Parts: sequence; structure tokens; C-alpha cells
Amino acid sequence: MNPAPAIYFAPFQGITTRPFREVYARHFQGVDKLFTPYFSNIAEGYPLPPLKMKALSVQHENGIPIIPQILSKSAGEMLSFARSCAGLGFEELNWNLGCPYPQVARKKRGSGILPFPDMVDEILDALMPQIPLKLSVKCRLGYYSPDEIKELVPVFNRYPIAELTIHARIGKQLYSGDTDLKSFGEVYHEIKVPVIYNGDIFTKDDHARIKSFFPGIGSLMIGRGILQDPFLPARIRGLTLPEDTRKVLRNYLDDLYFETRRNKKDESSALNALKEFWTYFMHSFRYPQGVFRKLKKVKSFDEYEDAVNSVFEEDALRHSISPEPVG
Repeated sequence: MNPAPAIYFAPFQGITTRPFREVYARHFQGVDKLFTPYFSNIAEGYPLPPLKMKALSVQHENGIPIIPQILSKSAGEMLSFARSCAGLGFEELNWNLGCPYPQVARKKRGSGILPFPDMVDEILDALMPQIPLKLSVKCRLGYYSPDEIKELVPVFNRYPIAELTIHARIGKQLYSGDTDLKSFGEVYHEIKVPVIYNGDIFTKDDHARIKSFFPGIGSLMIGRGILQDPFLPARIRGLTLPEDTRKVLRNYLDDLYFETRRNKKDESSALNALKEFWTYFMHSFRYPQGVFRKLKKVKSFDEYEDAVNSVFEEDALRHSISPEPVG
């Protein structure tokens, strides 16, 4: 019998912030690590500013370790951030070589650095002898071509990287098109550090399919799949779900709503953040577009509360082991 996989909750800029992580970890089981959205523009040799310190004020949520992530192409910047994180009690830092967005990639950051293996090598060579905590890496198969990962394999193998997460797409795809399992498979067995699979795991069956192709994969990183179905890690790991999943989801939504309002001091940005979250969470329901239509035009907190009440009174869950609304 295969052991249950370790499951890491991937970071999402603007969504998986400190308040979100606290609320999620309070309501759901099955996640082994929570990754922060990436930090960038770290001043070398200076203390972190108050906002960044606040975002890093918690090292665990409900016993789940928090892993800070950095977006950088500077070993000095990464070392300064790593020292700050170690001083706060973190044990691991994750280097983002996966962000696909053009405004990041054109600066040779995120997945934009993947076509330049010599740059990656130079950064790791300067960083690894001095870094005071474990370094893990999150990358893609490349930016322009999946062949780029082949040039990076010997680079990654030269250093004591704790884990390497590979999203099985190239950066130019963003999140569109199919994952490239063929290219992933061509390099997977050549990599000496522990490999974590990332990309298009939305159901328990998706995990089973990845496991059938790559039986040696013991860990997964999941982002959109968990935002769409918060119970997904528990489903994959075979954990017992609560009898009334609908009630748990409603409590989760209410806690997230009030925590988001509090964190953003009841400014309009709180509604924008909640709407962005619903672009994923709507998929917890059987007819997601109909659900989102109720949320996308709300302009006040009262309207938001009314819309959420309507969803939970009228709309059926996609996965449900609890009573559905009548009507």
C-alpha cells in the first residue's frame, strides 16, 4: 500500500496571505506546508520593514510550518532575506523560479531566469555556502521551451537543495494548455534532490493519474485545486471528512470574510480580495458561473453578505456528503 503523499499548499499573490493561511489551517486538514506569496525588493544588509515583518510574524499555523518564498535574481538579496527569516525562527526558504507573468519574467526573475542556467548556477554558488536555513526551489520546465529544464538539472544536482518543485508547464503558457508530463518524466529520474510535482491536480483522480505515471513522487504542491476545493488534501490522503461539509465551508467563508475586513481595515480592497478568492472557490459548487454572478457585482459588505447567503441557500456543492439546499 502506497503511503499518503505530503501535500504543500502553493502560494498565490494576493490570496494566500497571513490571514488566509490562519483561517484555512483552522478549518481543514491534510496540508503539510503552507507557502507565503513571494517577497521581493529586499534591501541588502538592512532589517525588514514593518509590513514584511508583520507578514512573517507567524512561523506555523495550527501546527503547519510556513515557508517564506522569495522572488529574486540576486544572491545578496536572498541571503539578507534568509538571515532575517532564520532570525524569526523559520527553517526553510523557497526560491521562486516559477512565476510566469511577463512583467516578472522579462526582468529575468521567476520563470524568466530559467533560460539562463549559468545565472542560476552563479546565484546558488554564492548563496549555498552561507545560507543559514534550508533552501527549496519552485520552478517550471522552462520559460520558452521545456528543453530548458534539461540544462538546469546538472545545476540543481550540484547543490544541497532541500526540495525541487516542478510545475509541469513552461512560463509562456501561464496556466493555460495541458501540463507536459512527457517532459517532466524525461528529467524526473535525472534529478538527485527530492522532487515535488505541481500542476493541474484538482481531484483525487488527478493525483491517482500522476501517481500512476510517477510512482516515486511522494509529495505534491497544489494551489488552484485547494482554492477550488478546500477539502482536496483530505480527500487525497483518505482522511475522514466532517459529516456536514456545507457547514464547515460556510464557517470558513465567514471567518475569511471577517478576517479580510479586519486586515484591510474595511477598505474597498477587502471586497476586491474576496471577489478574487471567489473566482476559485466558485468551483466548490455544481454551477460555478451562476455562483460567481451573484458575487462579482457586489459593491458593499452588505451586498456581499446577501450574495453569500443566497449561494448557501440555493446552490448545490460539487462534492457533497451533506444535505443539499431544497429548491
